[in-house]
Amino acid sequence: MKILLLFASLSFAILPVHAEIEKQNLFTAGEEGYYIYRIPGLAVSKKGTVLAYCEARKSVGDWGTMDVMMRRSTDGGKTWLPRQKIVEVKGDLPMNPLAKGHDKPGDNTVHNPVAIPDRETGDIHFLYCLEYMRCYYIRSSDEGATWSEPVEITDAFESFRPAYDWKVIATGPAHGIQLTRGANKGRLVVPVWISTGTGGGSHRPSVTATIYSDDHGKTWQAGAVALPDEAPLKNPNETVVVELADGSVMLNARTESTANRRVTTTSPDGATGWTEPRFDEALLEPVCMAGILRARFPTEEEPGLIVFSNPHNLDISGKNPQPGDSRDRKNLSVKLSYDEALTWPHDRVLEPDFSGYSDLAALPDGTILCLYERGSTDGKDIYRSKYITFARFTEEWVKGD
Repeated sequence: MKILLLFASLSFAILPVHAEIEKQNLFTAGEEGYYIYRIPGLAVSKKGTVLAYCEARKSVGDWGTMDVMMRRSTDGGKTWLPRQKIVEVKGDLPMNPLAKGHDKPGDNTVHNPVAIPDRETGDIHFLYCLEYMRCYYIRSSDEGATWSEPVEITDAFESFRPAYDWKVIATGPAHGIQLTRGANKGRLVVPVWISTGTGGGSHRPSVTATIYSDDHGKTWQAGAVALPDEAPLKNPNETVVVELADGSVMLNARTESTANRRVTTTSPDGATGWTEPRFDEALLEPVCMAGILRARFPTEEEPGLIVFSNPHNLDISGKNPQPGDSRDRKNLSVKLSYDEALTWPHDRVLEPDFSGYSDLAALPDGTILCLYERGSTDGKDIYRSKYITFARFTEEWVKGD
């Protein structure tokens, strides 16, 4: 297995938008020999370098040949360095037995990339999966310019087996976090979902948990199952994570539950003691990945700030949807919470038309960043995203001030 760095042109498009928000297309379907780019992730290093990454797919589906591509910005997302192919796996490697009908030998599926900036060491930790059955870790000590050789950490998932005998594993996607408060300060936490692979797309049924590291990525361990596949939940999967002001950890998950709302659970340490799941009535669930971000901890001068993004929509064009059905991915919206994700008093549409997966980060000056899927190559298929677009905006923009 080898990691390659490949570079493309420096060009990008700046879209005409409101003066308080800037948008750029960082990846475009059909470029660099890839059919589409999907599953965006976003992180900001200790030094302020912005890392925007995604799956570079040779075909449309979740299985098939994929690499991981990244672009970096050293000026807060105003300009971008050329593309880097940070993970490419070559060779006729073992396939997941459940991949039959989804891909073929040599179609190495590299998927679900997750970055975690380390505020203590300055390193960038990076996880990804291969064939939905193996997980790897790499690290960068130079702001993402170069990366270490991959180390397999699939053994971290073995502890889940007594509770859930998985055949499919996936990290994130989006980004993980490093805890900054309490007894577990410095811990790296990454949401994961695991599946027996007997259902649709070989990705269902599924449950959600976390893996974590207390030694800056050298070793990884499994936490407890946080969201089971039990009523009223159905197939909890792609999950995002945020640290709360008291040092506890909240997961915010996608499910196929009939409530069509995002579901949350909290843990004192990001690994164990998960609370009873709660549907958040303010966060609609069209069955799509979302983004969440701790933009600011509370101080004596101002409240804390948590930001959330996803397609705020429960309609299906021309259809009468049933509870739990996937809905149109459009109307990507950004919400703000000042009470630790209990309420969301401010909500603003970022992208009214086709818009899907998203991730969030923040610059040291508080500027909010969003990387998201936008547009469709055929004008209708929610899985054929045309662009991975980057947006910069402020808290005031979301509030409409």
